[in-house]
Amino acid sequence: MSNPIRLLHFADVHVGMENYGRLDLDSGTSTRVRDFLDRMDEVIDYGINNKADIAIFAGDAFKTRDPNPTQQREFATRLKRLADHMPLLVLVGNHDVPGMASKASSVDIFKALDVPNVIVGNEPTGEVVDTRSGPVFLAWMPYPMRNRLLTKDQYQGKSLHDLDLALQTAVVTIIKDLAGKAIEYDMPRVLSSHLSVSEAKLGSERSVMLGKDVSIGKSVLNDQVWDYVALGHIHKHQDVNSGSYPGIVYSGSLERIDFGEEKDSKGFCWIELEREKTVWKFVQVDARPFLTIRVDVRDHEEPTTAILSSISAHDIKDVVIRLMINIKSQNVQLLRDNDIVAALSDAHSYSINKDVEHEARTRIGGVAAETLSAEELLKHYLVDKGYMPERIKTLLTAANNIFQNDTKS
Repeated sequence: MSNPIRLLHFADVHVGMENYGRLDLDSGTSTRVRDFLDRMDEVIDYGINNKADIAIFAGDAFKTRDPNPTQQREFATRLKRLADHMPLLVLVGNHDVPGMASKASSVDIFKALDVPNVIVGNEPTGEVVDTRSGPVFLAWMPYPMRNRLLTKDQYQGKSLHDLDLALQTAVVTIIKDLAGKAIEYDMPRVLSSHLSVSEAKLGSERSVMLGKDVSIGKSVLNDQVWDYVALGHIHKHQDVNSGSYPGIVYSGSLERIDFGEEKDSKGFCWIELEREKTVWKFVQVDARPFLTIRVDVRDHEEPTTAILSSISAHDIKDVVIRLMINIKSQNVQLLRDNDIVAALSDAHSYSINKDVEHEARTRIGGVAAETLSAEELLKHYLVDKGYMPERIKTLLTAANNIFQNDTKS
């Protein structure tokens, strides 16, 4: 009886993200860039140490389509280390592919250099990949770009809505064709793609999205011909086909992009491939923690003391902190900002947001006093004091003369 084929699946590395970072003097780059590279190292170490037979990187290598040379070098060094031990599919994601079809993607260099064991998934296709534990039929669908999948004739006179429908139809047709090809092979079969499944729960990928997204339904991928569907693009780890076979799995991103992912687990997937009985698990990485500390000091006479107490209740060492303070406007001057900053000094980075509650404006006759003219204010005042109408009229006439003379002078 043969052993299962061990597959490593990860995605959405986004090398170059610098959110909430600071300058690392040793490397000259942002500490957050270092975080993303460290997470890659965790994945690759796990794959090598556990003797993975094959690996899939399901797209989005960099933050931008034009990474700088240092980022390219660091990413390439790591993928080369992984490919030295096993076949590796490098799928093209939306952050990898250029806007123009004629331009190369940021990962095409691996194909141009013919790096051993590296398959660059820049065009949809499928093939048998030999591993030390047996063959796998591996198919892939890179991020669906309109200018790569639709012909010029299909663009003519079409609305954006019609173009989106045409693109969806093209993607569905390609995936069905790949399934038709896969069924011919009596071996474990894997499909990898970088796209949105309409039933998926979204993460923070919207904040770093490049271009307009087109999604497909889960039913397109939910085909028993596959033993595992390895997806990239959505940052929240999930099995879109939870409880059913095959797993249609987003491995999720390796690091948190922003506070929208504060409570999301980050990691990759480890799969034991066998025809019709594949199993998999999610492996969590040591992503940098994000923590929101909310403090309401509107009713505190010593707001700084309450804030410091809230901070000390958490382990903030090397954490990205967002401190949210609710305070009344008359108490803002009571805040000892230097003490608060000192209390946050162990954090990796922090931001302090003050939600200041201002006192309600004085209202006269149901109207904010600040919106009334001098004459209207005086009239309301005289009415409130109980002056008779004739007396009010006389006083307002006298007051108007004063106002006019004051304006002329």
